[in-house]
Amino acid sequence: METEHPDPAESNRRRIIAAATRLLTENGREAVSTRAVGAAAGVQAPTIYRLFGDKQGLLDAVAAHGFASHIGEKAALELTGDPVEDLRRGWDFNTEYGLANPALYTLMYAQPSPGAPSPASAAALEILAAHIHRIAEAGRLRIDERRATHLVHAVGGGTTLSLIATPEDRRDMSVSHLAREAVIAAITTGAPASPPPRPAAAAVALQALLPRTGALTAGERALLTELLDRISAAPDEPA
Repeated sequence: METEHPDPAESNRRRIIAAATRLLTENGREAVSTRAVGAAAGVQAPTIYRLFGDKQGLLDAVAAHGFASHIGEKAALELTGDPVEDLRRGWDFNTEYGLANPALYTLMYAQPSPGAPSPASAAALEILAAHIHRIAEAGRLRIDERRATHLVHAVGGGTTLSLIATPEDRRDMSVSHLAREAVIAAITTGAPASPPPRPAAAAVALQALLPRTGALTAGERALLTELLDRISAAPDEPA
C-alpha cells in the first residue's frame, strides 16, 4: 500500500500560518514581517509571496484561521429553545474569546478596509445573521434583520475592542453586559420565548395590524393584503 505524501504547498502554508500566529500572539502585529515569519517557519520569502500574495494576504489567512478555530469552539454551545438567550450567550462567548486572544481578535476586527470587510469579519456577519434570523422566525425581532445584524456586530465588536484596550486591572465587565442588554432591548420584543408562529397565522396577525401603520401607500397596502391573503389561505409546510 502506497503512503500518501502531504502536499508541500499545503504543508508550507500551515507552517507559515502557525508561525505568523505565534509571532502575532507573542509580540503583536508589528512582529509579523515576512522575514520573521519565513525564519520561524523555515521558508524563504518568495514562498510566502507565492502562497499569500503579500503581507496583507498572510494576515487575512491568519485571521481566517483564527476565526475558524473560534467558530469551532463556539459550535460547542448548544442552541436552546430561546434564540434571544442564545444571542446573549454568543455575545458573552465572543467577548471572552477576544479578551483571551487580544492580538488575533484585533487583527480580525479592528482594521477593516473601507467598504471591504475582512474575510473573517464577513464570515462572522453571516453566522450572526443566522442567529438574528432565528429571532425573527420566533416573532421577536423589533427591527429588520439586516440592521439588527449590523448593530449587534458593531456594538459587540466595539465593546470587546474597548475592553481589550483597557488595562486588565481596570476592566469593568459590566460595560459589556450593559451594552449587550441595551442592544437586545433595541432589537427584540419583550415577548416570552415560544414556538415560532406558522406562516398562515403570522399572515393573519399582520393583516390585523396593518391598519395601525401609515408606512404604506394605498397601492402597497392593497398588494400586501393580497399577498397575505394567499399566505393565510395556503396550507403550512411541514416543519
